[in-house]
Amino acid sequence: MRILIDECVPRPIKRFLANHDAFTVQELGYSSYENGDLLALAEGNFDLFITSDQNLSYQQNLAGRTLAILMLSTNDWDVIKVSEASIVAAVDSMRPAEFVVLEL
Repeated sequence: MRILIDECVPRPIKRFLANHDAFTVQELGYSSYENGDLLALAEGNFDLFITSDQNLSYQQNLAGRTLAILMLSTNDWDVIKVSEASIVAAVDSMRPAEFVVLEL
């Protein structure tokens, strides 16, 4: 699975995703893109977008997308790092166009 990790998510989360092709927005040089443009860019190039932007579903029209989106309930690294198993399980179960909020 090709995964794009939003810039609001701590970069070390990428270590959890070693079984996937995971890239951060920063390493691809996409930091200047707004959410709508970033999602459009990710659509068709990635299978999953991981974010912790709680406003994404309110600010963007997600209908008709094939890109799966996993929204983490926090971007606090201390919480995320102890939630590795939950995050990996959620990633591994994601399906195209699915939008999931993972409470950590």
